[in-house]
Amino acid sequence: MQTNLDSHAKTLPDAAEAESILRSCVHCGFCNATCPTYQLLGNELDGPRGRIYLIKQLLEGEPVSDRTQLHLDRCLTCRNCETTCPSGVTYHRLLDIGRAELERRVERPVGERLARKGLRTVIPRPAVFDALLKTGRALRPLLPAGVQAKIPARAAVPAKARPALRHARRVLMLEGCVQTSLSPNTNAAAARVLDRLGISVVSVREAGCCGATDYHLNAQDAGLDRARRNIDAWWPAIEAGAEAVVQTASGCGAFVKEYGHLLRNDPLYAAKAARVSTLARDLVEVLGAEPLDALRPADDAVAKRVAFHCPCTLQHAQKLGGAVESVLARLGFDLAAVPDGHLCCGSAGTYSITQPELAQKLRDNKMLALESGRPDVIATANIGCQMHLDGAGKTQVRHWIELVEEGLGV
Repeated sequence: MQTNLDSHAKTLPDAAEAESILRSCVHCGFCNATCPTYQLLGNELDGPRGRIYLIKQLLEGEPVSDRTQLHLDRCLTCRNCETTCPSGVTYHRLLDIGRAELERRVERPVGERLARKGLRTVIPRPAVFDALLKTGRALRPLLPAGVQAKIPARAAVPAKARPALRHARRVLMLEGCVQTSLSPNTNAAAARVLDRLGISVVSVREAGCCGATDYHLNAQDAGLDRARRNIDAWWPAIEAGAEAVVQTASGCGAFVKEYGHLLRNDPLYAAKAARVSTLARDLVEVLGAEPLDALRPADDAVAKRVAFHCPCTLQHAQKLGGAVESVLARLGFDLAAVPDGHLCCGSAGTYSITQPELAQKLRDNKMLALESGRPDVIATANIGCQMHLDGAGKTQVRHWIELVEEGLGV
């Protein structure tokens, strides 16, 4: 694609990267065939190719408006298009660059600005989120239907005790933000399963939100500051020999794996960020590389039929599609087939809040696919997907490591 960035765009920190990405697109349109929003809306501007044109126009100095912003906002950043693209267009990076520049040029209505500020204030702060969640549950009958729908109806499984640090092999674990309140046993289950494999989990409480919430709501500097704080918090344990930084939420994992790229021009953090990204592992990468004989559950524990929802951040961003299914199959679980498993469920970070109508349509379609094999339980690998899908009030949705942990009886 020929480009002619205007004088202002050429001064942007990521101008060269944006121009390179634009020029790599050959207009083929294969991306639209697998884009969830294009499939729902049928509008060229609500598919990757159309959005690339909009960003090109933006960076070439052509007029943009709130309509431009709407089409970019509707993108889930599921990165399905990147899996499909024969030219290797790194669409999500172009989208990040374009959204950030558009945010500077088009002022949002005050209601949208306040809502986004509220999300950035609440989600990355576990104590604040937990307090609001408890208040919401107590006042649920008095709240508007739209707010009620966002409050989980099912009680979370309480966190079990974590094993003591007793193994020479040690890994770090990102505790996450909302997961500590919404699914508190997920990380505890991961620690107990890893302990069975001879790996101890070191929890660094000083590490907080991965930064993805801020970054993807166009507060990119704030997101990168959170990344730096995490690097500082983890660094002593990394120097002491921690062999991995493990994430149980694939959305967090996808972002941590990009620290190296996002901070590549920071003279103080570039090398450390690259090291952290190299060490970043989704939980399934750790388990998948280990002999699993010690994890073989009892036969009655795997009798339940499981449908696995593979989050976009796991299959398209981290390129780990099929990895969890492989581990579950090795452990003897009965896996149901899931048609159209490549399509997004509509959670997509804060998307289910900022774009509720599209998110609900995508969730309805995904639940039909997941339930088509008549599973007893649905498993996933990302807290956002877990809560979004479970909010449909149908087959229960849980993190896959909890099913493994329960099967072991640990």
